[in-house]
Amino acid sequence: MARPSRKDEILQAALACFTEQGVDATTIEMIRDRSGASIGSLYHHFGNKERIIGALYLAGTAQYAERLEHGFAKAGSAEACVKLLVTSYIDWVVANPDWARFILHSRGRVEAGEMGEALREANRLHFARILAALAEYRQQGVFRAMADNCFAAVVIGPSQDLARNWLAGRSQSELGACRELLAQIAWESVRANP
Repeated sequence: MARPSRKDEILQAALACFTEQGVDATTIEMIRDRSGASIGSLYHHFGNKERIIGALYLAGTAQYAERLEHGFAKAGSAEACVKLLVTSYIDWVVANPDWARFILHSRGRVEAGEMGEALREANRLHFARILAALAEYRQQGVFRAMADNCFAAVVIGPSQDLARNWLAGRSQSELGACRELLAQIAWESVRANP
């Protein structure tokens, strides 16, 4: 396994600080101390705290998108693709709860900040890749007719809601234990009536 880059080390240190101290209370100095990076290295890679926040957000969402890309390459049916959207999300959240919590709470800040356009572009590309992976099945009439944004909400919305509650400690259910059920419900919700 490759050694993490200095940039990755800084991002992981920032995540640890944000988790322990909160995003607003964390300072550049805290991140520098935690990462062991020089102030010059930190500013070279990111420039300021807002860019660290944006980069951390984008890196986390890119990991989920990468899981999907690998999964779509192996999925052999519309059902497998829809279920993959759910299980990949849940698996990523369970494996990265601090990062997932950070992403859920930081979206508005990143969108409103100087990296907002980069986030919007990453989301646009991510959604386009999902639609491309499902396009043939949609053309074949495998799915119910619905707008793209409605389709996305029906498929991933329940998982995001449960993940949000699980991350906040408000769920009686273990998130990972619900992955197959939520994946099946997503599939049943969007497939065309047999």
